[in-house]
Amino acid sequence: MAKRATLTAISWEKYEALSLMKRAPYLMENGRPYHCLIAQQFDRPQLDSLGSLATRVRRIAKTEEGMKFLQSQLAHKRAMLYFSQPSSRTFLSFCAACQILGIDIGEVRDTSTSSEFKGESKEDSVRTFSSYFDLIIMRSQMGGLAERMAWVLSNSERPIPVINAGSGKDQHPTQALLDIYTLHRSFEDRGGIDGKTIVFTGDLLRGRTVRSLSCLLTVYNDVKQIFAAPKDLQISDDILALLDQRKIRYRVTDDFKGAISEADAIYMTRIQDEWDAEEGGEKKKRDISNYSFTGRDLKRLKKDAVILHPLPRRDEISTDVDRDPRAVYWRQMRNGMWIRAALIATIFKREGMIHAYAEQNGIDA
Repeated sequence: MAKRATLTAISWEKYEALSLMKRAPYLMENGRPYHCLIAQQFDRPQLDSLGSLATRVRRIAKTEEGMKFLQSQLAHKRAMLYFSQPSSRTFLSFCAACQILGIDIGEVRDTSTSSEFKGESKEDSVRTFSSYFDLIIMRSQMGGLAERMAWVLSNSERPIPVINAGSGKDQHPTQALLDIYTLHRSFEDRGGIDGKTIVFTGDLLRGRTVRSLSCLLTVYNDVKQIFAAPKDLQISDDILALLDQRKIRYRVTDDFKGAISEADAIYMTRIQDEWDAEEGGEKKKRDISNYSFTGRDLKRLKKDAVILHPLPRRDEISTDVDRDPRAVYWRQMRNGMWIRAALIATIFKREGMIHAYAEQNGIDA
């Protein structure tokens, strides 16, 4: 039987009462991620290792022989994609990441087609999945659900890893991993992420990608974060408290246009009005012109800055920006496939074999 993760060492009630930073050690096994549930579980060496592995996977996959090698790594494994919340990029990039490593996949994307429609609990659903699969990748509109399911499985007779592919408004750790990887690739000839200024704009209150990326950026040196949003969609106090605790430079403002010239990277987000109904109201019509990026704004942007967006977009970035080389959101999207493949390979302890193959074949990290 596989060695159980350290979530066996704590009750759910005690785990849930911990701060996010204190939860992190329970998600690791011998210094590597066993579950991937929160951004706070990753430190800088781990981010560097995942980025290096993602680059090698990306380069190995360019040849037929290399792809055959990668697909042989986890051909004996199966993964369940349990996505009860709509997704395009996250779902498809995890599918592709699994295929790169030879993993067969199953999926539940609509719980009305599963036994949950008959009243089965989510706990029983994931225990069922663990009987047939070796990994669960899950996305839900319920905050904290992935952590709860990971605890349930870790304390069952069939413990398997769980990857959080987005939970409620609180966490999207693998999006933050691909965002960091994109920033690293963008700045690798400019001293890396250290010392850069990152401007976040849009719906920062309900944007889980912003929350997770802001947390990961705190492991780098002298990174300044600027949060530019309407007051009712501004970043939440718990993130600002974390930045204060770690003595991170930041500014909160409603003037996005004025912050563009300061940015080494701009992180655009859409207004997440799908949450409006859940919060007790109808979808609100908002004027987002002050928080959008158009071709005219390119003149304000540094020549070597980059524009990111977790996608999907609506009208917060005009399509004429796509042609500018500083717009890296399509590369960012593709990077999701490589970093997620690297994460899965690391969880299943295949990074050593991948690095060895790369070195034998003269493939740099």
